[in-house]
Amino acid sequence: MSPENNQISSEDNKVTRMIVLGPKAQLSSSELAGKLHMLELPLTIKSTCYGALIHGNEEVVMDAVEKIRDLDPSNIFTKDRGFPPGDPRRCRAKRGAAREGFHQLEKEYELLEYVCDALENPEKVSLKKPEKISPEDFQKIAQECEK
Repeated sequence: MSPENNQISSEDNKVTRMIVLGPKAQLSSSELAGKLHMLELPLTIKSTCYGALIHGNEEVVMDAVEKIRDLDPSNIFTKDRGFPPGDPRRCRAKRGAAREGFHQLEKEYELLEYVCDALENPEKVSLKKPEKISPEDFQKIAQECEK
């Protein structure tokens, strides 16, 4: 077996996760990277503008995610990333522009404050469809609002 095949098979069970800090997070990207390093797990860790990337065996990555989310559960989010840190197909330094998916992440980030608030202040939600009201009742309600 050639060394290239060994490298491919050793990467098969590895995953990369993005750790995204919400706008109300109690730690910065550099503090996050420091906390990840202090876990002393066999991971590749890359600090980013939105948090960090972690790459390694799936079990170890998910263990790190669980431990890090415990620091600020309603303000630390995570999602899969299909490519390891520094992958030339996605690396901004090699492509010369924002990587694909960055603009999606920007839009998701705009919503995180609402998600943080919902996690910190949960409300009971009903999945029951509201009943329809008659046109006459609607007219009464509208007239009351005009007053």
